[in-house]
Amino acid sequence: MFPARASNAEKKYQDQHLSFDFHNSSAYVDLREILLTRKEHELLGLLLDNAGETVPREILLEKIWGYGRGIRTRTLDVHIRRLRKKLFPYGDTYIETIFGAGYRFQRYREPRGYMNYVPELVAV
Repeated sequence: MFPARASNAEKKYQDQHLSFDFHNSSAYVDLREILLTRKEHELLGLLLDNAGETVPREILLEKIWGYGRGIRTRTLDVHIRRLRKKLFPYGDTYIETIFGAGYRFQRYREPRGYMNYVPELVAV
């Protein structure tokens, strides 16, 4: 659970809006390049490696910053907030806060069809 990223130079993530290259630190949102700091890139990469799974705060702090268990810091929250801003307008969709546990990366899903549903008018 929560393994270190593979050192595969070809490893990439891509969906309808986000493209992320694990090797060369590049990321694009809707074909617009976003500049990530080293820590932001590592954080997003670790969340992507564990997409769909809740990654505990302690694991993120340990793997990205080398902090031991029990350290109380807002560093992670600040970096998550910055990542969400850079992933605009999808940041809140991609990075989910799991209250009291950690964070989870959710793959992009198109909104359900009922949002665009227009009922047919039937003459009576």
